[in-house]
Amino acid sequence: MSAGVTTIRRGRWLAAAAAAVLLLSLAGDRPAHAQTTPIAPRTPIDNPLNIPDVSKVAPPATDSRGLSATLQLLVLLTVLTLAPAILVMVTCFTRIVVVLALLRQALATQQLPPNQVIIGLALFMTLFVMAPTWEAVHHDALSPYLEGKIDQRAAMTKMAVPVRAFMIRQIEAAGNEADVRMFLDYRKQDAKEWADVPTGTLIPAFIISELKVAFIMGFRIYLPFLIVDLVIASVLISMGMMMLPPVLISLPFKLLLFVLVNGWHLVVGTLLLSFG
Repeated sequence: MSAGVTTIRRGRWLAAAAAAVLLLSLAGDRPAHAQTTPIAPRTPIDNPLNIPDVSKVAPPATDSRGLSATLQLLVLLTVLTLAPAILVMVTCFTRIVVVLALLRQALATQQLPPNQVIIGLALFMTLFVMAPTWEAVHHDALSPYLEGKIDQRAAMTKMAVPVRAFMIRQIEAAGNEADVRMFLDYRKQDAKEWADVPTGTLIPAFIISELKVAFIMGFRIYLPFLIVDLVIASVLISMGMMMLPPVLISLPFKLLLFVLVNGWHLVVGTLLLSFG
């Protein structure tokens, strides 16, 4: 037993000695100048922000054409960054997501459905409702522009026509023309017809109109669940169970009521019908 342990120890010592000899041989094989030549110090650069040097990748513009192309690219990237917000504001997404959020508050289910589900459902419903408008934009503006039949300015003008028609139709259906007049009065503008209303004035008026309609629909959805909460709270107080939270008891009844009346079908169907 002791002989075996001694053999293992000797083997370890021999392996360590062999590794040390190998390292020394490698260090001795280096050229002499590699050992004696000092490393040149780097020239200090005044760059506290650590900004990378991209001059080799993107050289500076040398003429007006290059500068114009650079500015156009900057504007395009800015528009692409703001495009989701712009598209959300001029579509039916605002009304749908507000109503669904109020429905979740009325059910008192905390984070159920999750935000991802509500946003996803609102996006798909927006695509469904706005499909005729997007088809008109593609047919009248996008396809001719890609085929080279019209320039960029004409494409933007034609693209705004179906989107403006959708916003105007929703404002008229809700009877919120006063919102448009408010923004026109602030800018001291006069418009006798919808064609005279600038797009920059129409968009905020449309957003306010959508929020008003969404809150009205949310109140109508909220009312029956509020009645359930009041009934449960009255019953608990009459039974002397004042320390028991009424929401804890009313939640199963509200879920049962919502399922029995096929609530998702009613809410989604009402939202779709509200856009005409």
